[in-house]
Formats: sequence, structure tokens, C-alpha cells
Amino acid sequence: MKNNNNTALSRSCSIALSLAGSALLAAPGFATEGGASSYPMGAESYFTGIMPSPGIYGVLYGEHYEADNLRGNDGRKLPVDFRLQVNALVPRLIWVSDKMVLGGALAAHAMAPLVEVKARVNGYGERQQGLGDVTFGAGLGYHYSQNLHVVYALDITAPTGRYERNDLVNLGRNYWMFEPLVAITYVEPRGLNADAKIMYDFNMKNPDTHYRSGQEFHVDYSVGWGVADGWVIGVGGYIYRQTTDDRQDGERIDDNKGRAFAIGPSIKYSSPNGWFVTAKWQQETDVRNRAQGNAYWLRLVMPL
Repeated sequence: MKNNNNTALSRSCSIALSLAGSALLAAPGFATEGGASSYPMGAESYFTGIMPSPGIYGVLYGEHYEADNLRGNDGRKLPVDFRLQVNALVPRLIWVSDKMVLGGALAAHAMAPLVEVKARVNGYGERQQGLGDVTFGAGLGYHYSQNLHVVYALDITAPTGRYERNDLVNLGRNYWMFEPLVAITYVEPRGLNADAKIMYDFNMKNPDTHYRSGQEFHVDYSVGWGVADGWVIGVGGYIYRQTTDDRQDGERIDDNKGRAFAIGPSIKYSSPNGWFVTAKWQQETDVRNRAQGNAYWLRLVMPL
């Protein structure tokens, strides 16, 4: 078994920054290959578990992320001159069928992230921009009551983003990822609004590096209160835990699992015309084997 305590720093200073993925960014470090994830942690917020009525919907995500430190396996800041900035714009298309399957409303979606990444490690910097890894999937939505709504789905992320194994920065992960998920929403127009998107990631092997990132469990959450017609104010963020070890050339890498928790204020406005917008800021803390930073999110959902 390999132990990466002596190699984590050198890896982070050379080719450890591998970014983008299923919708925007993933903070780099060294848990999982390059310390990144295919899913952009914290992307979702209010109403994530509500399947809309049949039709076509457009979603637009915007994000700005910044990080200036890397955290090791003990949670301490590593002695690395590190800077990362990511800007992303992600269009998403959702189709909801008028057909019912197993008692639920059938839907499918696809999204394609457009990403700009700027990074510097110990004086060496790179910048990349372009298409990241595309995500598509399908799911079933259920309305268990007027207040409780649930979506069960499977998302797949394809390695469509640019990838060069020796580059400091990449726009793609260079491997497939399969993600079963459950999204739950409880909503009262003037009262409690609570959402949780619960996901589990199965990462495939990167054929260029023979590296397979460990499996990942994570939850995007939001908790707020409806204070007026269409307005919700509260907090949101994510919980992240890597559950299995990374492997390279079939050998397990010890003491390398990622961990993080993020929280910050969030707000939502729902229009009488059927569209709604959410905005939030989230600060990462309790980080292990990843970068630590903060993100600004904007999400617009509208019928087409």
C-alpha cells in the first residue's frame, strides 16, 4: 500500500490541479486525483427536489470561486504558495414528460459547463478556458404531499473537457463518473423551506494516469424561511466526505481522503410568472486534503 504523506506536497506543486466537471468547478488539492471532484459542491439550493409540470425548462448557473490555501490530512495549511480562481457559466436544459413511470413524473436533463480557471502554485501559473465535462441524466419526481417533494435520479458525467496529464490546470477530469442521487424539498410559502440533494459518486479510472479516485458522498443543503410572497431567506452549503481510498496502478493510497463542510447565507425569489432565482455565498471549513476557499453562486430557473 502506498502512503502519500511524503508525496502530497510535490504532487500539489506540479500537476495536481485538475478542474471542472459536471457543472462548474471542483476545488483542487490532493484527495481524489488532483483534489477535485466531477460534481461542483454546493451548486444546488432551494426547490432542488421539486419536479416541475410537463414542459421544457432552462437553468443557468453562475459561479465565482477563490481559494488561497491547501489543507493536508490533519487539516493544517500546507506551506505552498497557492492561488486559484474559477469563473463558470453553465446552461442546463430540463425536459419533463407528461408520461408517468412507476408513479413518478419522468424527466431528463443535460448541462455543459463553460469554465475559466486561473491557478498558481509556487510561482508557476496557468490559465485555461473552454468547455468542461458534460453531465446528463434522468429521474423520477414524486409529490408526496403539498409540502414534501422528492426526485430520484441518476446523473452521468462524460470526459468531454480538455485534458493534458502534465498541465497544471485542466478543464476535464478525463474519466466517467456515475452519480445516483435523491433530492428532497419541504416547502411552506410562509414558513420552513428545507432542501437536501444527497449524492454518491462512483469514479472510473483515468486511462492516461491509471489513477482511480475514491468514491464520494456529498449533500447540497439549504434551510430557510419564507418571509414574504416569493422570498426565502436562510443558509446553504454542502457536506462532503470521500468514502473510499484512491488507487493508482491498482495500489491503495493511504491518508488521502477528502473532507469539507461549507455554509453561508442564501436568498431566493420566486416570480408569479413561473421563474425563480437564488443567490448564495458559501465558505469552506473543516477541509482535509483539498483546497479551502469560498464561492459565490447564482441560479436562474425558467420555463421555456
